[in-house]
Amino acid sequence: MQLHITGQHLDLTEAIKNRVHEKLGRLDHYFDRVIDGRVVLKFLPHEKLSNVVEITVSAPGHDFHAEARDADMYAAIDQLADKIDGQVRQYKEKLQRHRSSPVAAVLATESE
Repeated sequence: MQLHITGQHLDLTEAIKNRVHEKLGRLDHYFDRVIDGRVVLKFLPHEKLSNVVEITVSAPGHDFHAEARDADMYAAIDQLADKIDGQVRQYKEKLQRHRSSPVAAVLATESE
């Protein structure tokens, strides 16, 4: 998966980039053709939960978006990874349910 990581009001360190790649790399398990992901890390000093992480993932047929806020950047990245992982897993399970439904099986056998 191609990840584009940007920072707003924040210096991106190698440790932060590695954490993002480590946590979001597991999305490849669900789709073998994830096109790309765009991650934006923001520091908002005027808010209580000052670290914001947003992601938009483009996969074949669907786009996913998630946002997480926390006082700690690494915790926000972990929350974001859990959120986007849940969305992708739910979508993948939905696709599998529709493909294996009895109606689809009946329609497939009738067309043969």
